[in-house]
Amino acid sequence: MLVADYDIVFQEVPNETSLALNISDCPHHCPGCHSMYLWQPVGDVLTEEWLQQKLARYPYLTCVSIQGGDRDYHEVERLARWIKQHGLKSCWYTGFARLPEDLQYGCFDFIKVGPYIEHMGGLRSPSTNQRFYRVEQDGSLYDLTELFWKNSYA
Repeated sequence: MLVADYDIVFQEVPNETSLALNISDCPHHCPGCHSMYLWQPVGDVLTEEWLQQKLARYPYLTCVSIQGGDRDYHEVERLARWIKQHGLKSCWYTGFARLPEDLQYGCFDFIKVGPYIEHMGGLRSPSTNQRFYRVEQDGSLYDLTELFWKNSYA
């Protein structure tokens, strides 16, 4: 998996200070995508060492959000387990319409699922097809999508 870039963000995961990793080589190619540069395989190889360096640089983080990685979601799972072992919450933003049946999503604290459909809007739009879930301890998904609509004018 390649990480094209990263940023410290406050909106992608409610109530968390997150390191958002933008994973390249996205297979979805959604019309209207705001991150078309992520369609190509570009960036640094995402390893535990690379991630550990970022976590050491930003000790105030509470979560790591993996934005993409759909081509190798088992690697995303593995990284999520590593993240949780290091005391942080993990989130996965996926463009899959439905979560893969063999996904072990208990390793995540949050999951955003759904491709971007331009006329429906992203998470901030009440008409969005995308959903943002908190993963409960029993493995069920609790829909938090409405939290993104609070200050929306869409």
